[in-house]
Parts: sequence; structure tokens; C-alpha cells
Amino acid sequence: MAKHKKIRVGLSVGDFNGIGLEIILKSLSDARLYEHCVPVIYGSSKLVTYHLKHLKIEDIAFKSLKSVDDLDPNKVNVVEVWEEEVEVNFGKPNKTSGIYAFKSLKAAVEDLASNKVDVLVTAPIDKNVIQSAEFDFKGHTEFLAHYANEDNPLMILASESLRVALVSGHIALREVAASITTDKIFNKLEIFNKALQQDFSVNRPKIAVLGLNPHNGDNGLMGDEESTIISPAISKAQESGILAFGPYPTDGFFGSELRNKFDGVLAMYHDQGLAPFKALAFDRGVNFTAGLPIVRTSPDHGVASDIAGQSIASESSMREAILYAMDIYNARREYKELTANPLEIKPNKRRE
Repeated sequence: MAKHKKIRVGLSVGDFNGIGLEIILKSLSDARLYEHCVPVIYGSSKLVTYHLKHLKIEDIAFKSLKSVDDLDPNKVNVVEVWEEEVEVNFGKPNKTSGIYAFKSLKAAVEDLASNKVDVLVTAPIDKNVIQSAEFDFKGHTEFLAHYANEDNPLMILASESLRVALVSGHIALREVAASITTDKIFNKLEIFNKALQQDFSVNRPKIAVLGLNPHNGDNGLMGDEESTIISPAISKAQESGILAFGPYPTDGFFGSELRNKFDGVLAMYHDQGLAPFKALAFDRGVNFTAGLPIVRTSPDHGVASDIAGQSIASESSMREAILYAMDIYNARREYKELTANPLEIKPNKRRE
């Protein structure tokens, strides 16, 4: 792909009874996006038209396509994944909306795998109603990892000031301690370190590693995972050249200036990392799946059934997800050029 050619952004619609299409269409109302990307929505023109009318979103011209082979670079492109009418019941995800959420996702992923689009941005799904024989996964991350035959994807939540990655993702809290091993933490640190360099253009990133137990276990009074599992992983990472530090007690880390000294934070489990992240950067946060050969981002929130169809959902996180997908695509291309010719230095600059 030529360096200055627009990036083709594939967008899956998510659960159409949620806020997915609302935040997609609101994001695409910003004409400045079309200077940098060609948006491609995977769904149906009937569904898009319904949302535009119901939500009173104007100033969007879209082109209906049977395939991505005939993209219009100056419009929203809607690939007709299905032709039939679908019944929209805002705020009530159901088996039908789950079926169509998967149809959209599958079509977008297949085009991404065929290099017909350059990046993928996924709108929120309802993880319960989307379950089927074809989608037997806990979320987008696990599905995409399976599709790409990658065993170790890494969930990263990113904003301008904070990047948080997870050792364990969508598992029950009671299973967390048993799932954490020294090798697993080291592996996640390797992926995180590479992602910070390759995808976020950070030279020599510094990574903070959180402990598992309250107060880091208080010298064994509340657990010894910090000394027996986490610290050895940090030492192994340091021996391999990764600038990893810790473990740090979680309760004081995010509220202190310490977090500003690091380029990334590795948390042991889902809510340990995501709860403080969303408290600090909810409307600006983006979910990025590292460790895959493709670029995929999404907003850092769910289907928001309580406000679906009311035209009050904020598109900020979706817009950031689109921008981050393009930034990461460009960063990977520059990283590839730099590593192919290490004498050449080209700092990556984010679009304004």
C-alpha cells in the first residue's frame, strides 16, 4: 500500500440493539476523518438508514456495496452482508441481534485477512447473545486470536496518558491466582514490550508490573505470589533486556505520580487494570489487541443497553478507536522500515 494512500477501516456493527451503529455514525459525521481513511461498515444499508433516521444523524453520504472491490474513497461505504430487513429493539439484545453481530464481524474479519481492508474496528457485542457454534468465545479478543492461530493475544487499554495490559483476561476471579505463572507473565511482558515499540512508537519502553495480593501480600501474610511468581518473571524480563519493574501494590499505584514514570502497566487480572483505567480515561480509552498479525481496536465500553436508541451515547471512544487503528497501522509500517534499515530514524507523529 502506498505510503500516503488512505487507510481502509473495516467497522463491524456490533449488536444493533445497542449503541454500536450510533457511535460509528456519529464518529463518521466528522468530515476530517475522510482525509485519512476510507470507512467500510459491514452490515446493511437498510440498517444504516434506519439508524440515521431514528437518531436524526445528518450529513452522512454512504455508498452501498456488494463487496469492497468498488470502494468510494470519499464516502462511508456499506458492505451489504445481508439484504433482509431486521427488527431493531433498542436496549434489548437478543439472539437475533447476536446472529447479525457475528455476520458483520465474520465478513469484516474475512476481508481483513484477505487484505481488502487494512484495519478492523469492532463495535460492542453482547457476549451472551452472540454465542453460537461458530462463536464459542468470551469476546472479540479470543475469537480473533483463534482466527489468527495465535495462542497469546494481549489486551491493552490505551489512552494518551495511560496504557494497561492484562496477564489474565476474561476469566472468573476465583481462577486468577491459579492461572498466573512466571512464564505467562514473562510472555505477556515480551508481547507488551514489542507492542509499545512497534505499535506505539516508544523507544526503550518502561513497564510497571502490579502485584496480585493486597499490599503485595505483606511479606506472605496475604499470599506469596509476588515473591514466588511475579518477581522471578520481572527478573527474567530484565535479563532479556526488557525494562520491567515492580511488583507494585495496586491500591496506591494509580493514584500516585509513579504511574506517570512508565510507558505501560501490566496488571494481573481484568478489573485490577481496567477499573482504574476506565476511571481515569473512560471516554478516551481504546481496547487494542496486541500479539496479532492484524490491527484491531474497539471502544473501551459495552453495548450500553440503558441508553441505546436515545441518541445520547458519546462517540468519543469509538472515534479514538478509529484514530488509534490508523496510528498503529502507520506505526507498524514505520517500525518495519526502521528495523529493516536501523540507521534510518523517522519519529512517528500522530495526526492532528
